[in-house]
Amino acid sequence: MRIGLVVNLKSHMPVRLNAPVDALAEYDSEETVCGIEAALMAAGHEVIRLEADTSLPAALQRTRPYICFNIAEGLRGEARESHVPALLEMLGIPYTGSKVTTHALSLDKAMTKRIWRDAGLPTGSFQPFRHADEALDSRLTFPLFVKPVQEGSGMGINARSVVHDEVGLRQQVRWVVQNYRQPAIVESYLPGREFTVGMIGNALLPGERRWEGPRTSSGQSFYDSSGFHVFPILEIDANVGAGHGVYNTAAKSYVPGEEGAPLYICPAHISAGLEAELKLLAVAAFRAINGLDVGRVDFRLAADGQPVLLEVNTLPGLNPIVSDLCIQAGADGLAYNDLITEILRLAMARYARERASVVMPVSQDAPSYADGL
Repeated sequence: MRIGLVVNLKSHMPVRLNAPVDALAEYDSEETVCGIEAALMAAGHEVIRLEADTSLPAALQRTRPYICFNIAEGLRGEARESHVPALLEMLGIPYTGSKVTTHALSLDKAMTKRIWRDAGLPTGSFQPFRHADEALDSRLTFPLFVKPVQEGSGMGINARSVVHDEVGLRQQVRWVVQNYRQPAIVESYLPGREFTVGMIGNALLPGERRWEGPRTSSGQSFYDSSGFHVFPILEIDANVGAGHGVYNTAAKSYVPGEEGAPLYICPAHISAGLEAELKLLAVAAFRAINGLDVGRVDFRLAADGQPVLLEVNTLPGLNPIVSDLCIQAGADGLAYNDLITEILRLAMARYARERASVVMPVSQDAPSYADGL
């Protein structure tokens, strides 16, 4: 098939004056893009790299991809991760990963936590701050944790993110708002171990046959009865390395095993009970926001040892060397090329099921998903 690989390359992104040092942390490296290209080409596909900037609409009309492999973070705005999915929806072009609303929700940590809270899932107390002088919710007690509400990759997290009093709180909220030009989210600080849980798959409708995918080493179906495959749990110990106790952009900039990197432990050394609980909660959290195809959910343990949801990543990094999801897939025996092609196959199978309800392009010049699936 002709596949459009939609990306925002770090090297192509403009940086505004006085931007924070981690302003480009979310965007992808040439190593990541080349890795995905190579995996798709090895499976026999034609791959067209498409930069997700203002040239994208014309490029899509010109190249007519059958389906897009979307890893684009978006250029700007509070729902930037939804820009490419919205454009592809309008043109009737299928794409991998979650849809418009899900990406908008997952980027906004406060909105995601409200959904989880209403679904009865364990997430800590929190409060978004648009300015530093807002009154602190009485349900929040120190120590607290402060970070930007709409960033990923550990952006806006530093040694001052854990605050122990009003002075520290106001200073850190003011710093986040001024430097990242968005609200800060203040939440209860969780002192326990940190885990991330990656998955691929899609929730099944009643009576729907699951996508089988590759077989496990024991010959069993790769996906469980709910339609998901959850990878081995990864523990991140940021007390080791440059993070100095916080898993931030500085810590993530090191290759696993390199001096300065956090300690990555996969599979995590945890009890069978905690492992099962983390996996169930991760799938429930992903499903609560209608996640599709691939995702990663982050946890931290509270003082009593209970797991608490931190955030969800519906565009998890796919760098073959350093990305958490790829580390987990490797620990599960799934090669990088197979991970990439499986994400593509999941999207194709999903669109095949949805074919009757997908709106066709209004322009005769626009590509049609029916041409490629």
